Amino acid sequence: MQRFKPRLAVTLSLLALSCVACAQGSENPATQAPASTPADPLDRPAEVMPLADRSLILDVTKVGERYVAVGERGHVLLSDDGVEWTQSAHVPLRSTLTAVSAIGADVWAVGHDGVILHSGNAGENWEIQRHDPHGIPGDTQIDELRQGVPLLDVLFTDINHGIAIGAYSLLLRTADGGKTWTGARINAKDDGETANAEPDANAGSDAHSDNELQSSVFSDDELKIGRESDPHLNAIARTGSGGYVIVGERGALFRSRDGGESWERGQLPYDGSMFGVLGYDGQHVIAFGLRGHVFESTDLGVNWTEVATGTELSLMGGAATADGGAVIVGANGIVLQRARGSDALTASTLTAAGIIANVLPIGADGELLIASENGISRYQPK
Repeated sequence: MQRFKPRLAVTLSLLALSCVACAQGSENPATQAPASTPADPLDRPAEVMPLADRSLILDVTKVGERYVAVGERGHVLLSDDGVEWTQSAHVPLRSTLTAVSAIGADVWAVGHDGVILHSGNAGENWEIQRHDPHGIPGDTQIDELRQGVPLLDVLFTDINHGIAIGAYSLLLRTADGGKTWTGARINAKDDGETANAEPDANAGSDAHSDNELQSSVFSDDELKIGRESDPHLNAIARTGSGGYVIVGERGALFRSRDGGESWERGQLPYDGSMFGVLGYDGQHVIAFGLRGHVFESTDLGVNWTEVATGTELSLMGGAATADGGAVIVGANGIVLQRARGSDALTASTLTAAGIIANVLPIGADGELLIASENGISRYQPK
């Protein structure tokens, strides 16, 4: 039962998430409070707070002419200009929300406690589509160690079809807009054969300082331990070819060429965790993560080329831009950019942001929306 704490704590601290509660709870499930206690974030709607736009924000997306950002304590922020933000007063829980995806006016957010939320009106009102609270201690039908683990990314390709991923290789799929979610903890073998388990997927955060971030990375010896059989899945992207790439813990990656029906397991040339992946035309992808590592592939992650970054700061989020361009962000407010695929990455720093979790380009002049441990802000790199 000790395995959960170091693996998940490292991954989520590098994403600027708090996993103290889930780590402590997983060490001894018998000591956890029942799901019905008042302290459970699933039992209370998100509280509207005057400084929510200065709290931990982990992802942001555009929904029509509106921006929607999500973060700690179930905060959902809405803005028409990226400057003035209001908080949605209709979020039914206080679990930390880690990622958001939108198709038209439909928006999905995922997060801690295995939650998936949906809004059909551009983020104004939300409903719970899935949650995975810890069960009754001693119930032999419940996987107590893995129950309630966070979802870390979500991607919808149309109003019906979406994929959500998270800790312990958890991958969920929907073909009806999230009314039902099915899936398993994938454990694809190197030859492409996929071994799935646990098919029922519909069972009923504070920022870290720079010192904590630096102390939580894997040591060289830890990186030599070898592959995990069920690595945490941190990010998913889809390419123009229709292929999917998922990146995760200790250099693990999974690819699908058939719309997510089956998955092949691969490995990046670096054994550190990757926290983000970007999809482009064809089979072009970029992966990035621990210690400033960035890798690029034009064949859906079969072969990789390392991209020089000039930094050892961990990279947490990013966005693909036209002509193979990219914006990649991370620790200490670092922002890496290139205008096109043939350019080198150049760095700038938004010190006030602290750890940047994700970024969204919002204009032709290169202006960015920054989601960070210090809230949501606009940034114009020089």
